[in-house]
Amino acid sequence: MHVLRGILAGLLVLWLASSVSAQTASSAAPAPPLAELSRSLQDLSARVSPSVVQIFVTGYPAPDEENQSTAAEPQLERSSGSGVIVDADGYIVTNTHVVENATRIEVELPPDPATAARGRSILKRRGRTVGAQVVAIDHETDIAVVKVEAHGLPALPFGDSDALRSGQLVLAFGSPLGLESSVSMGVVSAVARQLTPDDPMIYIQTDATINPGNSGGALVDTAGRLVGINTLIYSQSGGSEGIGFAAPSNIVRNVFSQIRKHGRVRRGEIGVNSQTITPLMAEALGLTLDAGVILADVLPGGPAEKVGLEPGDIVLSLDGKAMENGRQFRINVYTRGAGEQVALEVRRGERTLNVKVPVVERTNDTGELEALIGTQQTIRPLGVVALDLNPSVAALLPPVRRERGAVVARVTPESPYSQQGRLQPGDVIYALNGQVVRTADDLKVFAGQLKPSAAAVLLIERESTMMYFAFRVDKP
Repeated sequence: MHVLRGILAGLLVLWLASSVSAQTASSAAPAPPLAELSRSLQDLSARVSPSVVQIFVTGYPAPDEENQSTAAEPQLERSSGSGVIVDADGYIVTNTHVVENATRIEVELPPDPATAARGRSILKRRGRTVGAQVVAIDHETDIAVVKVEAHGLPALPFGDSDALRSGQLVLAFGSPLGLESSVSMGVVSAVARQLTPDDPMIYIQTDATINPGNSGGALVDTAGRLVGINTLIYSQSGGSEGIGFAAPSNIVRNVFSQIRKHGRVRRGEIGVNSQTITPLMAEALGLTLDAGVILADVLPGGPAEKVGLEPGDIVLSLDGKAMENGRQFRINVYTRGAGEQVALEVRRGERTLNVKVPVVERTNDTGELEALIGTQQTIRPLGVVALDLNPSVAALLPPVRRERGAVVARVTPESPYSQQGRLQPGDVIYALNGQVVRTADDLKVFAGQLKPSAAAVLLIERESTMMYFAFRVDKP
């Protein structure tokens, strides 16, 4: 009996030892791949989230032609969107449509890291809410820059959106439907999607879940770099259907840099019209290449002509990047700012040429009106700085109907709101309450006669179209 007990005790000791050994080996084994992926995504989310903020806006709704008759005057509304801290000194990138009609903007900044680290509650500590000002907006890319008075903020580094590939994992950060600090995962569906064939702006298409409120939030790669600003969704129901679009980070970085440096976007061109070479075109012209980019026109006196480019030249590469079609060429020039230069490799007959072409500011860009502002003061209560309409100013505008008037060169946050939205740089004002405006001084005198809360109407020309701009004068 004693012997049997001894044998059983020995077996128990051996079983316990083997069990402990197995547990030790198990604990030392590498984590399963899915667990490792999950941990990586958690770390990425924790690193990126503090750089993505929620933006609260008090302002007017976007103009809606169909509903203009349902309300005598637009009413202030509260809304929210997202933004990305891109500079530690308080610069935040968001979408123009998030802030363009705002009368008041507030941003909820991330909580102080030392405070946020206290405790283990699953409820995230809220950060402080501060006022923000619009630095500038760019309608063409739907990108805006706002500024808060804060320093040492966690800025998100820019990534290279040109390096994205279809199928690549990305994460979307923002505050969809007002639910702050949300993150979703998906893949890049397409890297250069145009909403219309002639639109110079391109987007990253992704199936990462994007909903209203995500606008202005961050699309990041798995390294935590900003590769896009979530901008819009394609939806028939109003909610996410798995087709979202983000402005590429390379375009966003260019817009931000120019706004930071110049206070506006100085969009560039080199004075050419490029087209895609088709096999039919190549056969008819006797070209050795049946694909690529051909210069159909080189504008007289433009930068391209000055460096020797000619119609019929075939562009092989731009800054070392092979050019496959006209759209690609236009997009790459589109992202360059005035004052930069592009290096082109060009085929002309049997010769290959290498030229550097300076990028100049695009003509008919109303941003050039800013450069003409001297000592002119803001005209209240219109909230604009205006210039006299003369031949040199008219040359910066689309064709205008009249020879005299006042041209809006700058719009301040105090500008009134109408069913047509706000006044815009480039608007030409011809009359105020039926009084003919021939100069900026006329506009200043007539505006000074307006009484608080009075109804007022401007006759303006915008993009060669005449319209009435009705508003109510703000109370003092």
